Amino acid sequence: MKRYRPNVAAVIVSSKYPLKVELFIALRNDIGDSWQFPQGGIDEGETPKEALLRELKEEIGTNNIDILAEYPKWISYDFPETVAKKMYPFDGQIQKYFLVKIRDNLNINLATQKPEFSVFKFIEINDIFQYIVYFKRPIYRKVLEYFKKEGYF
Repeated sequence: MKRYRPNVAAVIVSSKYPLKVELFIALRNDIGDSWQFPQGGIDEGETPKEALLRELKEEIGTNNIDILAEYPKWISYDFPETVAKKMYPFDGQIQKYFLVKIRDNLNINLATQKPEFSVFKFIEINDIFQYIVYFKRPIYRKVLEYFKKEGYF
């Protein structure tokens, strides 16, 4: 039986939203050429929203956000072999996605206590799959299509 790590992920729109729809992505500093949304594990006794706020503070230096929406289901994916070794004993992750608006883009600071990202950028939604690591693309597509269908993009 596969074991999945409980996790939260943030689809972040810039402070220019809704006038301009651009999404935050960041380059991991431990996996080559791996761009993604901020995400992280849910600690024991923590709600997904609490984990979201903690993870954003830890990964991008701010949790000064407004939650706009939540993907209604948990979504799971398996790690590729190269990542699975690092994430043992988990075979993948089961994630809760949130759509959030950052209140001020200038508050982003990747130089956190344990930096996970080296660079970030805001990109047009149509350009996102030029960057996102291959094994996360099906999940991102599903989540972004849902938020689009709900009228957020």
